[in-house]
Amino acid sequence: MAKSYESDITRFLQDLKKQRPQLEAEQRKGRARLWDKTIDPELVEGFKAARVPQKPYVYQTDN
Repeated sequence: MAKSYESDITRFLQDLKKQRPQLEAEQRKGRARLWDKTIDPELVEGFKAARVPQKPYVYQTDN
């Protein structure tokens, strides 16, 4: 049976993971810091209530 095809990107990522075995853990840590957050529903409601409607043409002055 013939060897299955591997793209250059796949080989690059595999080599990178071999060179830096801690890379995946660092990625998870970064994601947890930036994205995996709990959302406070009361705070979201406050943001929605404080919203100001946008004017049709945002660059026009009030003059």
